[in-house]
Amino acid sequence: MSEQRVTIGEAARLTGVSAKMIRWYEETGLLAPAARLESGYRTYGEADIHTLRFVRRARDLGFSVEAIADLLALWRDRGRPSAGVKAIALEQIAVLRQRITELEGMARTLEHLAATCCGDARPDCPILDDLAADEPPPPPVPRRRRGLGRGVPRA
Repeated sequence: MSEQRVTIGEAARLTGVSAKMIRWYEETGLLAPAARLESGYRTYGEADIHTLRFVRRARDLGFSVEAIADLLALWRDRGRPSAGVKAIALEQIAVLRQRITELEGMARTLEHLAATCCGDARPDCPILDDLAADEPPPPPVPRRRRGLGRGVPRA
């Protein structure tokens, strides 16, 4: 009995990965080259679908293509130690935390700029002035988070 195979469009529907990305994953080696029909159309089997779902989940978690390639190699190696997988995950956590810090800084800058913009009928706009500046000003200092005692007047 032969394995049921699906077209690239069906593989895309089953995995949530666009046909364009499936072709790109093949080009980059994340996915083995697809089997081809006599007409030249790509077809994908169960293992390919499973790999695409793995890649999709890893991309959803922000892993780079290089990290995904490493994770796929570890996933396929049944004798692997889990330490390598954990190391890649911990490195990704550090990348995500750095990105969060950068995004929070961007949000603070935009909050500051929006707060200084009158938002009225006049053409003056500190937001546009900032975007047009040759050198951006330093980001605003992060606000301190208040713990217990919130709302209590200071002496």
